[in-house]
Amino acid sequence: MNLHARPFDTAPRVLLVIDQLVLAQYVSLTLNHGISQTQVARSTEDALAAIRSWRPHLVIVDMDLAHGAILGQLGYTTPSTDRLPAIALTHRGDLQTKLAAFDHGVDDILTVPFSPEELVARMLAVLRRTYHESVTFTPVLRLGDLEIDILNRTVHVHGKDLHLTSVEQSLLYLLAANAGQLLSRDEIMDQLWGADYVAESNVVDRHIHNLRVKLQNGWKEPRYIATIPGRGYRFVATAAEDPTAA
Repeated sequence: MNLHARPFDTAPRVLLVIDQLVLAQYVSLTLNHGISQTQVARSTEDALAAIRSWRPHLVIVDMDLAHGAILGQLGYTTPSTDRLPAIALTHRGDLQTKLAAFDHGVDDILTVPFSPEELVARMLAVLRRTYHESVTFTPVLRLGDLEIDILNRTVHVHGKDLHLTSVEQSLLYLLAANAGQLLSRDEIMDQLWGADYVAESNVVDRHIHNLRVKLQNGWKEPRYIATIPGRGYRFVATAAEDPTAA
């Protein structure tokens, strides 16, 4: 994978080599609004094909794919300047994993879970170092009457500041990134606290409840967060949407 440095014709193109749908959409939403174009590849073959045809400026890869062999399969074997820049994602936060990623030649590594603003900051830094160009970033994401400011970590509804905690902001962002899709409690736990985190069984429900109170979101007629009994939660666009639809 040779790097052919070139100016950004429009927004920089970022290839996401991630097979977990929830994580892929979380990253996509973070990067898509006014900062970059993204495309998702869920296998080595799809990633290599996208690199040839789409010519991305950056690769963000889940290094746990293919039993940890994905970096080598994509050609990241040793550090090199003649290669697409890459940011690795991992669910393992140990030093050995991080050192292995850098030994393969990635430019940076992030441990899941991570905040949207941390991903944005790392991506902008890698692009600036590689291409010596600045990237325009629109930090405010608008979802109906919700406004989420990633960099300033504020959330407004109809212009009113909600004063959310860090966990509540991350939870809202995760749900919004997967709007219309069911998220199980285990999926939420994995993305917000990590797979190894051990918590009380009702930790997700408790934070959902607190978030709903601040959003003035009733569970019977949800404006934002619908409960799918026995399955999890779903971000909905309007109160008229059927929250129990599959």
